[in-house]
Amino acid sequence: MGAIDSTHVPANVPVEIQGKFRSRKEGTTQNVLAAITFDLKFEYVLAGCEESAHDSRVLSDALSRPSGLKIPEGI
Repeated sequence: MGAIDSTHVPANVPVEIQGKFRSRKEGTTQNVLAAITFDLKFEYVLAGCEESAHDSRVLSDALSRPSGLKIPEGI
């Protein structure tokens, strides 16, 4: 595992669910978490987290999924 980071990207969602994707700033966004290897290849991507979730909540979500992010032993 090289690096793990998350960011907000603009999201176009139906009006009836925009409240779930409203960012703390302006507009609607979704949280995207990505993990890359040391040679800059994507190892894992989790897109679509609602609201302005804290990084720890997004990471916890990624780790708890059945086919989610797996941290190699010894790290």
